[in-house]
Amino acid sequence: MPLSDYVNTFGQHMLRQHGERVHKITIDAGFTCPNRDGSKGIGGCTFCNNSSFSPADKQKQSISIPTQLNNGKAVILKRTGARRYLAYFQAYTNTYADVDYLAQQYEQALAEENVIGLSIGTRPDCVPDEVLDLLCHYRDLGHEVWLELGLQSSYDKTLDVINRGHGFKEYVTAIKAAQKRKLPVCTHLILGLPGESSEMNQQTLSHVLDLGVEGLKLHPLHVVKGTQLARQWKNKQYQPLQMDSYIDRAVSLIELTPDDVIYHRVTGTAQKEILLAPEWCSKKWAVINGIEDEFKKRNSYQGKCYQNLSRHNLKVVYQ
Repeated sequence: MPLSDYVNTFGQHMLRQHGERVHKITIDAGFTCPNRDGSKGIGGCTFCNNSSFSPADKQKQSISIPTQLNNGKAVILKRTGARRYLAYFQAYTNTYADVDYLAQQYEQALAEENVIGLSIGTRPDCVPDEVLDLLCHYRDLGHEVWLELGLQSSYDKTLDVINRGHGFKEYVTAIKAAQKRKLPVCTHLILGLPGESSEMNQQTLSHVLDLGVEGLKLHPLHVVKGTQLARQWKNKQYQPLQMDSYIDRAVSLIELTPDDVIYHRVTGTAQKEILLAPEWCSKKWAVINGIEDEFKKRNSYQGKCYQNLSRHNLKVVYQ
C-alpha cells in the first residue's frame, strides 16, 4: 500500500484541498544565514556544507526565480503530470532580509503561471512580525502559504552541539507568533543528531505537539563533504543511524502524531556527489518503502499511539 494509506501526507492534503496534484518546486534565491555571515556565527550548523560558495552553486544562484520555476515545472509535469505548484524557498534562511526585498522575491514566484502559493524555509530566530504579516498578506489574497521552521531538536544542549545558533525558546516565540496569525507551520525535525536517542526524539515531538503545529518534516542526519560533521565522522566522533534504526524511529514518531498533522516529508536525501555517510541517504524510495513495510508489519498508522505520548516530563515553560 502507498505511504498515504498510513500517513497524512502533504501530497494527499493538497489533493483534498485543491482537487488535483500540487507539487513544491525548490528555489534557491541566494539568501544567506545569520549563522554563516557572522551575525550569530561563522560556518553554519555542523551538518551544513559550504558548497554554496563554489562556482557551480554561485552559478545556480544566478538563475532567476522564474527560470528555476519553469525548469522545475518541466520536470514535474513529465514525472507526475502535476500542473499546479508551490514555490518552495528552501536554501538557507529565506526570511533573512529586508521585508521589501523579501516581497520582491516572493512576488516573482507568485507571478508565474500555475504557482498557487509559497512555502518559506527559515529559522525560528528569523521571523519578525513584519515578515509574518507579509506572509499573511499573501495568504489573505488566496494563496497557499506555509512557514517552514527548522527546529531539528527541542534540546538546547543538542542545538549547541550542532552549532545551531538558537535555542528552543526562539522556536516557542516563533510558533506562537505564527499561531496568533493563523499561519500554518511545518516544523523540521532531524533524527540521528549527536547523542540523541529515540526517546529524546519522542520528547522533541511531544514539545512540538504540545505547542501545536500543522505540519512536520522528518529527515535523517547525513554527513556531507565540507562540513564540521564530516570531520567528526572521519575522526570517528560521530556515527550516523543505520537505515533500519531510522525507519524504526520515524514510524514510532508518526504513530505518536495525531492524524490531523500533515507530514510534508518522512525522509531526506543528499546528492551522491557530496554524500559521505550513511550511503542509504541517497536512496529515497528504499527508505519510503521501508517505512511502508514497517507500518504494515506493525499493523499501524499515524496517530495509533498518540495517546501514549508522554508529556509529564516537559521542562519548558511556555509563556
